[in-house]
Amino acid sequence: MAIIYTVPQNHVVLIKRFGKHSRVQGEGLRFKLPFIESFKTVYEWSGHANKSGRFIELSEQQTDTPPRQCQTLDNVTIDANASIYWRITNPVKAVYDIDILPKSIADIALNALRANIGKLKLDQLLSERQNLNNRIAAQLAETGAKWGIVFTRVEIQEINYSNETAEAMMQEMTAERKKRALMAEAEGEAQAEMTRANAEANATIIRAQAKADALRILAEAESTYLSKLKENINEEIAGQIIISQKNTLTACKQ
Repeated sequence: MAIIYTVPQNHVVLIKRFGKHSRVQGEGLRFKLPFIESFKTVYEWSGHANKSGRFIELSEQQTDTPPRQCQTLDNVTIDANASIYWRITNPVKAVYDIDILPKSIADIALNALRANIGKLKLDQLLSERQNLNNRIAAQLAETGAKWGIVFTRVEIQEINYSNETAEAMMQEMTAERKKRALMAEAEGEAQAEMTRANAEANATIIRAQAKADALRILAEAESTYLSKLKENINEEIAGQIIISQKNTLTACKQ
């Protein structure tokens, strides 16, 4: 007589016949032959993506990795961990093609995390966390296909570093702020100096223009005066009068 049982929603069971994989049974009322057939169990998954060790869960799962010591590109030692979100798409591959799937997921994710952290400086790591998440998820995609799973996303949870590193970062930030303040002050002084130089240049130009205008007006006045004199007396006497007037003006100024 067949053994009848129910597979929960969004779960499957793997049936073995004489110790060899036979078939996958989906949700609903199912049966198997006693003695000849048995369940493939995954008790070593420790409650991840399964119920009672034999019902394989197809919904999205979360695996939290333990902290892993990593070295950044600028030789800062940090501890980092991540949450990996994944779901099974091919339960046969997930069970038979990889040993202890949840553990292997945590291991490969930590290796990818450490490799990518090693390509970034600490300040880049802190500012580009989302980009790092996306890169790790993309790198895991090929392996996931081999294991019959898909990685939906990766989220770095914590990045911890020593108090000495934190103090050095604070000093660097303080130095950077001082540098920016000094640069702003220097730029302000340079701008003020340029403004003063422009003002002086403009004043010089205005004075020169005023002097040129005064000389032009004076020359025009002398020319007009000389013309009037020529109308009444001869040219030679008119010239002598102009020269005499200039000499008198020069003597008065002295």
